[in-house]
Amino acid sequence: MTPVRRRDLAVLAGGLAVAAWLLVRALYGELPALDWWLPVPLAVLALAEALGARTLKARLAALREARTRPGTPTSASRNTPVRPVEPMLVARLAVLAQASAYVGAVFAGIWAGVLAHVGPAVGRIQAAESDTVTAVIGVVGSGALVAAALWLESVCRVPPSSTDDDPVPGVSA
Repeated sequence: MTPVRRRDLAVLAGGLAVAAWLLVRALYGELPALDWWLPVPLAVLALAEALGARTLKARLAALREARTRPGTPTSASRNTPVRPVEPMLVARLAVLAQASAYVGAVFAGIWAGVLAHVGPAVGRIQAAESDTVTAVIGVVGSGALVAAALWLESVCRVPPSSTDDDPVPGVSA
């Protein structure tokens, strides 16, 4: 599995921002109202992934510390047992992180395109003010989702092996 390229996310978001701007520019009068809560699920997912990344990072750090301490393979520095991390869980979280990064980039582009149209029209169009608030929440929530997904992906990476006796270098959690 290769890591997500930031360039791909930026190109995806930029292309969709232009497409969304053109579409909203042509059909803005026919679109339904953009309620402020529409982009909130993206922000909730971003929060969940950030909390998951923090928890997984702490568990992996405790597990690595327990493995490096001689004679106590299952206890950390505070003599508390370390819960093992299943490798398949880490692999699934890495896939979730990659998918979320692309979803966040897609929605960041869409909300940025909406914001590019309704932002300048705040004084001219009555509905543009509430739509601008919704678009700003969407851009921030989508950006947070991309950031949390990239953080979770980086936490799921296997560090390079420091010992030469591993049969496959870098394949230990």
